[in-house]
Amino acid sequence: MKISIIGTGYVGLVTAVGLAELGHQIVATDKDLTKIYKLQAGIIPIYEPGLEELFKKVRAKGLISFIPDLATAIQESEVIFVCVGTPPLADGSADMSQIEEVARLIAENLNSYKLVVEKSTVPVKTSYWIKRTINLYKKSEASFDIASNPEFLREGSAVQDFLHPDRIIIGVENERAREIMLKIYERFQEKIIVTNIDTAELIKHASNSFLAMKISFINLMANICEKTEADIEKVALGMGLDPRIGREFLKAGIGYGGSCFPKDIKALTRIGEELGVEMGLLKEAHKINEDRIRLFLEKVRKALWVIKGKRVAVLGLSFKPNTDDIREAPSLKVISELRREEASIHLYDPKAMDNMKRIFPEDPPNLVYHSNLYEAIKGANALLILTEWDEFCQMDLDRVKNLMANPIIIDGRNIFEPEEIRKKGFEYYCFGRH
Repeated sequence: MKISIIGTGYVGLVTAVGLAELGHQIVATDKDLTKIYKLQAGIIPIYEPGLEELFKKVRAKGLISFIPDLATAIQESEVIFVCVGTPPLADGSADMSQIEEVARLIAENLNSYKLVVEKSTVPVKTSYWIKRTINLYKKSEASFDIASNPEFLREGSAVQDFLHPDRIIIGVENERAREIMLKIYERFQEKIIVTNIDTAELIKHASNSFLAMKISFINLMANICEKTEADIEKVALGMGLDPRIGREFLKAGIGYGGSCFPKDIKALTRIGEELGVEMGLLKEAHKINEDRIRLFLEKVRKALWVIKGKRVAVLGLSFKPNTDDIREAPSLKVISELRREEASIHLYDPKAMDNMKRIFPEDPPNLVYHSNLYEAIKGANALLILTEWDEFCQMDLDRVKNLMANPIIIDGRNIFEPEEIRKKGFEYYCFGRH
């Protein structure tokens, strides 16, 4: 099928490449022309494991192209996947301006029947507003339908998630849209769940908010563990072995970040409030997560007493491993506070440093980026671990100890066994363990 993808961020680009791998003819576009020109030149603007290899494969087959002209992309396709951002506004609700902009562009270029597919995470009832906008601005008699196909792509494993989905949610309003969506995903027939559009829109927000609550719950338990002799890792293990609960997302630490969980739990809270539903449960889950940074910085102050003038190594800038995404990453708030308290900050991340430099430009000796973790650690009064990259879990601790001015580790991700690391001579702080 001829499919256009509007928006080439993490979701849009993985979706474009994934649909091309399924055999569809894809044309992708974005109003960020720098991104499009890079893609035309064969350059992937984001880091995602496996994406570059698959991109080269489908590009060599001629199944994917990138154009700067949104009008052409709309006119030449039967199906349009909308993959633009819905960032949070100050009140927590989703900013729908990019969705509306795309709806108006579709209306202005509606030259034949189109199926408009919401891929972005949007509030329930967004389909109504997209349909209303297209009808208000369209200049032809061509018909269209709306469908919802929320993404469940985890950064760091998005390519595998697309090619081996655990479920594909399709929200449609009529049989024509249903048949088109089933044809697009015919390889995954046994994974498809067809619902109405409201249900599909709500599933994504509900899924992410539930996982965020699960993380906040285990962090709440970690707070209790720190006041007792309990061990949060064993608590999580004992809970997770119950098949009704499961072991995923029961990892205590500095809290969740990224472009989904913080945004979606706030957006679902606003949706509920606007519908007159009490959303205190989600509010408390978000409050617990927000408090993790304060608790982490308390550990830093406990370890260093005075932060001003101290050399602090920070390992991990992305919100999770295997991605270069720093949106809502705990590192942003930690670095801001360390700067406010006048520490000398030395940063390292395997993939996310270029993105972080756009927010915190290098400013020696106050803020310095390093090409490897051992350079960042050298002479440090404390080492802060904010992302659980494998590289950090496997680092040579004897070498680390010899390089540091003071062998102090404040671990926001609980990547080490406290007893073992203390035997090596480190002063070690983590969450919910002793």
